[in-house]
Amino acid sequence: MSKILGLTVISFLSVQSAMMITPVANAQQPLYLAYPPNNHKTTAGQIFLIGTASPQGEVTVNGQKIQRSNQGHFAPSFPLKLGVNRFVLRHNNKTITLTVTRNAITPNIPTGGGFAENSLSPNRAISVLPNTPVCFSAIASPNANVSVNIGNQTINLLPKSELVKLPPNSAILVDSNEPIINSISNYQGCTKFERIGNLGTPNFQLTLNNKTIAQRGKGNVNILNPNQLKIVEIIVDAGVARTGPSTNYSRLTPLPKGTIVSVIGQEGDWLQLDYGAWIKAAETRIIPNLSSAKATIKSAKFEKNSQETKVIFPLTLPVPVSINQMGNKVTLTLYNTTAETDTIRLEYEPLIKSFYWQQVSPNKIEYYFELNSEQQWGYDLNYQGTNLIFTLRHPPKIESQNNQPLKNVKILLDPGHGGDEWGAKGPNGYPEKSVNLIVSKLLKQELLKRGATVYMTRESDKNVSLQDRVKMIDEVKPAVALSIHYNALPDNGDAINTAGIGMFWYHPQAEDLSKFLHDYLVEKANRPSYGVFWNNLALTRPHTTPSVLLELGFMINPTEFEWLTDGQQQKNLAATLANGITEWFSQKQ
Repeated sequence: MSKILGLTVISFLSVQSAMMITPVANAQQPLYLAYPPNNHKTTAGQIFLIGTASPQGEVTVNGQKIQRSNQGHFAPSFPLKLGVNRFVLRHNNKTITLTVTRNAITPNIPTGGGFAENSLSPNRAISVLPNTPVCFSAIASPNANVSVNIGNQTINLLPKSELVKLPPNSAILVDSNEPIINSISNYQGCTKFERIGNLGTPNFQLTLNNKTIAQRGKGNVNILNPNQLKIVEIIVDAGVARTGPSTNYSRLTPLPKGTIVSVIGQEGDWLQLDYGAWIKAAETRIIPNLSSAKATIKSAKFEKNSQETKVIFPLTLPVPVSINQMGNKVTLTLYNTTAETDTIRLEYEPLIKSFYWQQVSPNKIEYYFELNSEQQWGYDLNYQGTNLIFTLRHPPKIESQNNQPLKNVKILLDPGHGGDEWGAKGPNGYPEKSVNLIVSKLLKQELLKRGATVYMTRESDKNVSLQDRVKMIDEVKPAVALSIHYNALPDNGDAINTAGIGMFWYHPQAEDLSKFLHDYLVEKANRPSYGVFWNNLALTRPHTTPSVLLELGFMINPTEFEWLTDGQQQKNLAATLANGITEWFSQKQ
């Protein structure tokens, strides 16, 4: 199914009709298919058909009777052959015809010899420093001689009989994460260039059976002058730094607005920064007439109030930084920085147990903070001029009174989706956005009873962007932020046998809360376990507070759908979840 971790956009049912659907099928419910849409395309080896019909009578798919829940819902999986697959669903006198196309995950090599379409790499303009390896590859006919001509050099590309392709990140959600090995001729070769300047585009050549085929690559190869590197400034609030030049690569600590850094390479629209990260060029601006992006630092200053401790690092230039959290320890790393430090005055109580720093390499400093509490409650990182401000939040002050154990504790609830963004659909088309809001409101009431101060990103069926949800978390600075969702699976999942509670966290400060709430709901609410996941999601990435995304069940599971849309069960779940939140806070005092 297209929805993975609360990110589905359902485009094949009108908003009006979706809102008119009730969560419970009745005896007159006609045959209805919620997923997949007709003419669906996928690379998965199977597909589930999610829908409903009145409990009376049989539902068949291609003449085969399928299993259904008590209310008539179904979600069987069927294998897919490559190409077009046709399904015919029947119930009483109603028929639905469906076409699903399975596309191959490997490119086709032309009959008679040649290069597979879009297989030449690099496939966009690149810039590198002199004597940096530049690699070329192509998928082409087996047993051919393949080479690349560029910059007055010829690079022979050697064949590999197997192409190893990693599965998508979503594969782990269906407990499948093995590399995919294809027997296909993948030719590879690397070289280095000393000559500075634009070398032009590579010309790939293939010779097979005394026939030569040439194909021009798509991107220029440019060798940078190391004495004339671009220096850029981050112009967005949190520049998205990654381990490589695309959104497929993992995120690193965001770069605060104002960070200044040298560019040592480029691939398409992505810049390679001198400390190792990549960032989109659109998040930067070139700073002319600046000859160096190196900084020095002398001392650091500690300031504290009742809610947070700030550490101010005066620098000669705003440099790239990274944060590493582990238990009650935090490491702040400054790149391109050299220390001239003799003295630092420290402020320990109530947050910091110990502090240490060292110059780990000529251009990198690490600052180590050990905190009094094992639980970290959030941090912030920004520049004010050339001063780096590192803010560590103190534990919340819980003023437990009588039957209000969460007195004055700020909790933010984020009901997932809303408005045009519906989330997953149940078998009868009931949208996830609705149950998210219902359960979030019930949870809010339970938390208010316990004395908490509760904020919500939405309290009606309206559009709220991911950016606005994150902005509210950063502005409110709650003790914890909980994003409420219900789940679905990729196409190759098992919708009938996958159920239960899932928790998702990103920053280590949210790990303990994720594990605790998962175990609490599994035990106290008697629900199946889907598991606890580290996951890079918009609503787990806020670092100003422990932020957790909860998947409280599966919309696409026919039986669990009946439980999660039952009004009494929703009330029970909200009460149990509120009790779990309360108990977790009680352990942190």
